[in-house]
Amino acid sequence: MDPLTEEWFARRTWQEPDWTVDDLVAAKVGRRVSVVLPALDEEATVGAIVRAVVGLTSGPSPLVDELVVMDSGSVDHTVEVAAAAGARVVLRTDVLPEFPPVPGKGETLWRSLAATTGDVICYLDSDLVDFDPAFVPALLGPLLTEPDIALVKGFYRRPLRLETTQADTGGGRVTEVLVRPLLAALRPELAGVVQPLGGEYAARRELLESVPFAAGYGVEIGLLLDTYAALGLDGLAQVNLGVRKHRNRSLLQLGVMARQILAAALSRCAVDSGASPDSGAVLTQFVQVDGEWLPSSTAVEVAPRPPMREVLVR
Repeated sequence: MDPLTEEWFARRTWQEPDWTVDDLVAAKVGRRVSVVLPALDEEATVGAIVRAVVGLTSGPSPLVDELVVMDSGSVDHTVEVAAAAGARVVLRTDVLPEFPPVPGKGETLWRSLAATTGDVICYLDSDLVDFDPAFVPALLGPLLTEPDIALVKGFYRRPLRLETTQADTGGGRVTEVLVRPLLAALRPELAGVVQPLGGEYAARRELLESVPFAAGYGVEIGLLLDTYAALGLDGLAQVNLGVRKHRNRSLLQLGVMARQILAAALSRCAVDSGASPDSGAVLTQFVQVDGEWLPSSTAVEVAPRPPMREVLVR
């Protein structure tokens, strides 16, 4: 890392976050906090996460003012499980209905801005296993105590869980083979961000409403790059959340994910200020069927959603 990045890492990285819930309730000073879980067919895990966070919504002065599960079209029992556990469930199609929905995580997170009221929003993936509710105060800490921080990323050790086996490390494969090399080439100042793609992060509404939301799995790298472009390194912070376990994707699924991430990064890091260098072409992968390798093409949504601020003032 260069000296500027090293200095930021030392100053804006909390290796052992120790804010208590009482500390942060006192630091809220009238601000509202929303926790949002984007969900698509997560009936096996979403209930436990919601129940863990519900404990932070109780009492006369709760840390979390609203807990919302944004459902992205689940066909299992995600909606019922999340509601029974105590979340307010919002269907993606019920928010901004004048915009026909497109697939993907970025779309769901973008619509969550119109479905929530918090001044600070904390996002948690809904496929986490053995979820620790301490994630929430850890992510909120820098935003509620440091006025110039706008986006807080969580980082963690990521075991690789494949079917019935688990390796102690090895998760975050797209980060290691695509995103770190990409940032090293195009935005080396961000080399100190431990988990640029992690789905656990918190941000100020003012920031989130001012930037476009990249399509699909490009949303996290898009928010990171846009925050850096608008506020520099001082607008970013990161906290150690310990261990994060979730359902790991197949290599084919990771290929689609990487394609969306690359599109979001290229559109923000183009050398020229004109059109994005991304061709928008489909992703072609190869699968083995009866001993033959056959092409499998996936059309990947790469068009971003506009800043919510522009949508809400129409």
